[in-house]
Amino acid sequence: MKVRCLIVDDEPLAREGLEQYAKDVPFLEVLGTASNALQALPIVQEQQPDLLFLDIEMPKLSGLDFIRTLTRPPLVILTTAYPAYALEGFELEVLDYLVKPITFDRFLKAALRAQRRLMEQNPATEEDKKEETLTTETPEEIDHFFIKADGRIERITLADFYYAEAMQ
Repeated sequence: MKVRCLIVDDEPLAREGLEQYAKDVPFLEVLGTASNALQALPIVQEQQPDLLFLDIEMPKLSGLDFIRTLTRPPLVILTTAYPAYALEGFELEVLDYLVKPITFDRFLKAALRAQRRLMEQNPATEEDKKEETLTTETPEEIDHFFIKADGRIERITLADFYYAEAMQ
């Protein structure tokens, strides 16, 4: 079962990182990206994604307020640097809450949760069941990861990685 998703985040590096993660997950299909909720609204209305990866703190309209504007919102996975919004997010029935910097394994766990929820809502056909057995495996080789440094999300290639030390 393909999960059609939209990525909404005002940080270009965060959008790129989430998009790359999504491309690494075979059952995720990225319909597009948006830098804010107002840009995402027509995409949601026209393409009706199954899943939103949605930042909370964005200019003009927050991710939480955006959810409130939708009459039939898709599944939502919040992606934010602010863990304080978790309770409010779950009151809006979001599926998951990812705190930046987001690791691939945590992203995959949330994506699999979305796939399972959609499969519960829409029972699979035999063809979907065959595809599922092929697509729920984790990618064989991860060649990068992301860290937060100086308030930005940085992509680090494993070949360039030698040593890391947490400062706080």
